Amino acid sequence: MPRICVANLFSSVLVFTMLVIFAAPTSVEAEEWTRFRGPNGEGKSSQQGFPTKWEMQDYDWVVELPGKGHSSPAIWNDSLFLTAGLDDGTRIVICVDAMTGEIRWEDSIQLAANHLHKKNSYASGTPAVDGERVFVVFADDNHYTILAYDFAGERIWSRDLGSFTSQHGQGVSPIVYDGKVIVPDDQMGPSKIVALDVASGEQVWESERDFRRTSYATPLIVNIDGKDQLVCLSGALGLSGMDPQTGKQLWASGELPDRTVASPAYGEGLLTAICGKGGRGTTLALVKADGKGEVVNMRTRNLPYVPTPIIHEGHLFLWNDGGVVCCIDLSGDLEQNVWMERIGGNFSGSPVLIDGKLYCISEEGDVVVLDASPKFHLYGKSPTGDNSYSTPAVANGRLYLRGFGSLACLRSGTRVSQR
Repeated sequence: MPRICVANLFSSVLVFTMLVIFAAPTSVEAEEWTRFRGPNGEGKSSQQGFPTKWEMQDYDWVVELPGKGHSSPAIWNDSLFLTAGLDDGTRIVICVDAMTGEIRWEDSIQLAANHLHKKNSYASGTPAVDGERVFVVFADDNHYTILAYDFAGERIWSRDLGSFTSQHGQGVSPIVYDGKVIVPDDQMGPSKIVALDVASGEQVWESERDFRRTSYATPLIVNIDGKDQLVCLSGALGLSGMDPQTGKQLWASGELPDRTVASPAYGEGLLTAICGKGGRGTTLALVKADGKGEVVNMRTRNLPYVPTPIIHEGHLFLWNDGGVVCCIDLSGDLEQNVWMERIGGNFSGSPVLIDGKLYCISEEGDVVVLDASPKFHLYGKSPTGDNSYSTPAVANGRLYLRGFGSLACLRSGTRVSQR
């Protein structure tokens, strides 16, 4: 090996340092997507450089998945987790290499082939991960089952919370917080929120809930006055804040008239609660995140039922099921639109925010990209090759798009094909 003379030492060290800086993964690339709608369920990614329009040949890879499912990917480093189901009621957990698309392992349990809404599946709940373990929730009429796996595919523990009564099947997702996996169980009967120890599955706490209709809203954690609170949503209680260490309910915003499917959105000190019926939203309550549950504004028109909103830079973005998107100024009359545009298609997944843009997959399998801005701009629609009711996931400098039976990966910085 040639010697480096003293005169060149400083420049050599400088060059080496620059190479390390440019070669090492950035903090953006290391962002994990640990649950439904990503970090804390806010539907926002700090990553950049994704194209706004592309063709099928521009994907890094597209893989076929077993069965059918509407869950989104959860990702930690190079491990990506999904769920799927078969017509006979078999529920499947899948681990995919997030870099190559290779399926690393699968495991399954047999549950009953219970009744489902036409837009539900046996695998609509998104997994949650904590860096060592992955947690999934499945249910039929008689069993509400939580499974924990290590990243090698070994089942660590399982718990059955008992029967699950609903009109449309299960669809809510677990979350992980401070060594606990928290599982919402708001159903058409005795309901509860349960926290289990991530390592053992032993119950840490259980909180009984008022009930009416099954809720499909996944909770999130909000810091209020320096303390974390677990924020849940159901028709019987509206938004409610709980102590995530004990399960004690601290506040509630009040009963909502219809079913809750969209999850709560959080941003700029505000929380959203949406309920609806018949495929459309009917009421949106805007609640101040101050620990009191005060409803500060309402909206009753042009609302989503299934897609969860995004709050960004003083504006609320509502991506409606029927292909209408609205931008609302949060400082004004919530019934008034900054803009409202019909983009076409139908939507059962939620948008995510990437680099100031909204990405959402239509039921027909097109990814629609819009500016998250008070000025409407549509970049276009890009194919996935599969129908989808899922929400995009972002990690590792890659955008992951789940279809009924497929998973597509689009790399950041991709030079897209020209039509």
